[in-house]
Order: sequence, then C-alpha cells, then structure tokens
Amino acid sequence: MRTISAVYRDPIELIWVGAARRLGIGVRRSEAVYASWDGVDTLTISTPAGFDPDDNVGQMIFHELCHALVEGPERCRLEDYGLDNTSDQHRVNEDAAMRLQAALAGPHGLRGVLAVTTEWRSYYDALPADPLAEGDDPAIPLARRGYARATTGPWADTLQAALRATAAVRAAALPFAELGDLWAQAG
Repeated sequence: MRTISAVYRDPIELIWVGAARRLGIGVRRSEAVYASWDGVDTLTISTPAGFDPDDNVGQMIFHELCHALVEGPERCRLEDYGLDNTSDQHRVNEDAAMRLQAALAGPHGLRGVLAVTTEWRSYYDALPADPLAEGDDPAIPLARRGYARATTGPWADTLQAALRATAAVRAAALPFAELGDLWAQAG
C-alpha cells in the first residue's frame, strides 16, 4: 500500500492562505458563506461549489484584506468590518476596497487575475488606470487611506511578497494559457 506524504494545493491558494496566516488571519472554508470575517481572527471563504468560474481563493482573500485595509484597525474588530453587503448602505466602502485592490494588483500585472467578480465586476472593470487618482467618487479618499496602510503599515511586506509570488505564477503560466483562461487576463 502506497503512503501519501503530501497533498496538492493550488499555488495561488497556498500563497494567499499563507499570507493571511502571516498577518494573523486564519482561513477556513464553508458552504454557508461567500466570504465572511468574524471580527477576531478568522476569514471564512466559500467552498468551490459556491464559486463562479473566475473565482479563486487567492483573489477572495486579497479582496477581504483590501476591505480590512480600507476599514482600518477599529472596524476590523467588527464582524464583516461592520459592513452590510445586502444593501447599498456601504457601497462606497465596497467601491473603495475594489479601488485599493486594483491599485495594489496593477503594478504586478495582476489587475485582471485578481479582479473582483459577481455583480461588482462592472465597477472594477471601469476603474481608470490609476484607481486612486483625483475624482469625484467618494470611495477615493477611503481607498487612499487603505493604500497608505497597505504600503507603509505592518502588512506591507507580506502583501507585496504575496503579490510578487502571484505575479511569478502568472508569468510561468501565461505562455501556456489559452483564450478565456484567467491567467491570460490583462494585468
């Protein structure tokens, strides 16, 4: 009988679950949610059955980290950062997280690979090349504060390491990608 000494894990999942762990965040999977933060130390992400074809664990974790960065340490103590995602009450916060996500992913050529999905995708895709540039969107100041936390705060090194590692995986996969593969998405 053969002994199994290791299991396969998707490289992007491995990178982002490991990054979350370095930041003190545990990641668990559940069919009960799409994504949910417990306000303490655990991020719950849906199982593959709840994902769209363009979803991946890394992109989901990255998006939730962007929410945490936009909301700041005080709101990270609240379940789901105190946000209501069943109405438009906190739409500006969602928009700010997407702007931050695009701003952080873009320089690594990952804006398409780590893009948001579902009903939020049209807003994300319409963001300008510089999602933090001056404008009249009330999400911009929130996204800029999140960007400052992301690039100078205690999470900066881990975020950049995860983005660089994800970019390296994309660079390796891109020559083999076919039209319609997530890896072939524009950066």
